[in-house]
Amino acid sequence: MRRLLPLAALLALAAPAHADHSWIQPSGTLFSGSNNVATFDAAGSEHVFFFDHRPVGLDSIQVWKPDGTPGETTAAMTGRLRSVFDVKLDQPGTWKVASLQTMVVGTFKLDGEERRVGGRGGPPPASGGPGAPATREGGRPAGATATQPPAPGGPAGGGPRRLPPVAVKDIPPEATDVKLTELVTRLETFVTVGEPTTTLFKPTGKGLEMEPLTHPNAVAAGETLRARFLIDGKPAPGLTVTVIPGGDRYREETGTITLTTGADGTVAIRWPAAGMYWLGATATDAHAAEPRAAERRMSYAATIEVATP
Repeated sequence: MRRLLPLAALLALAAPAHADHSWIQPSGTLFSGSNNVATFDAAGSEHVFFFDHRPVGLDSIQVWKPDGTPGETTAAMTGRLRSVFDVKLDQPGTWKVASLQTMVVGTFKLDGEERRVGGRGGPPPASGGPGAPATREGGRPAGATATQPPAPGGPAGGGPRRLPPVAVKDIPPEATDVKLTELVTRLETFVTVGEPTTTLFKPTGKGLEMEPLTHPNAVAAGETLRARFLIDGKPAPGLTVTVIPGGDRYREETGTITLTTGADGTVAIRWPAAGMYWLGATATDAHAAEPRAAERRMSYAATIEVATP
């Protein structure tokens, strides 16, 4: 019989952590002329920009044109390790491509047995960041037994099989020890056709966000990018921001840069060399939208290309 994970272990698996870097990487960030198409890879990985873990779900991807109207993805597919899609860049200016996802995970007890909430179902998920569904239908009704005949290929010896997770709305009223956490994940990248624009930099005022004060498509090695981090539209002081250059799989030293936001939520990043960079931050508070969730865990990550001077 498989033992259910305690809540702390479940959240460690489900929450987007820096050990599992989620990202959207464009084929390029600067384009000129017309008839441009950018290809994007979206995945979560141990090493940034390598396909070694899981895909980001296409259902979480959103595209904005420079004028703020929705864009479209084409040629989209999801494989075992990554999702891939194209965006036809048919408008000049700066485009934003993002993955936005909110989910609730946790556990509760029913008839003395622990059940899981959220997640992917089946064995414990490798991660519940982007690519995991926000909710999962299923779960037994109140009073049902947790011991069922083993599924084909299930645990040897005819032991009980593991029940699927339950959606938040399906937690029985008689459940006890309900422990829930809301996970909010935001991934972003920007690409520009012609002259850079800043229309899409306006914060939404929801969750953990980065407001660029320097255009992310207009930085080169040796230059500095300034950005303000916000939580629900307000400056986030004392936030740890991590920057990792691509190619860390082939380096003994990852080249990680760790910075802290100031009192106004701003941080200044001086780029040591040209290339693709992963930029990430996390925060936790008690302002979950789900009333029964004790805390909200937020993560933000952006992919930024730094040009050669």
